[in-house]
Amino acid sequence: MIAHLYHCLLLAEAEAQTAVPAAGQSASDPNALPRLLGMILITGILFYFIMLRPQKKKEQEVRDRVNNLKENERVVTIGGIHGVVTNVQRDQERVTIRVDEATGTKLRVNMSAIARVVTGDEESAAASGNKS
Repeated sequence: MIAHLYHCLLLAEAEAQTAVPAAGQSASDPNALPRLLGMILITGILFYFIMLRPQKKKEQEVRDRVNNLKENERVVTIGGIHGVVTNVQRDQERVTIRVDEATGTKLRVNMSAIARVVTGDEESAAASGNKS
């Protein structure tokens, strides 16, 4: 898309340079194209640093936490199932989670199915929210 935009800008610049200005009119600004390309470049760089880089950093932190799972940690799957880790099989990239305390129901899921690891702060906030 950027290549197409750049090509269109080059064509427009070439037409502007070949056109003969009418009497009393000045020729187009020869610095318009580099200025426009500079603004597009700056906008792209800002977009990267404001939007993409923080998102990638957050995703990497989540993946690191999932890769370092331990038994008895609380997790939430991508399907919204809450459970406690009972077994981690790193070589097969599987995690067994207990989803029901009363019956001891367990699920075996891929590590990629873990959306997040619930921290102590989130547990205490959920507990205080349920009491009110």
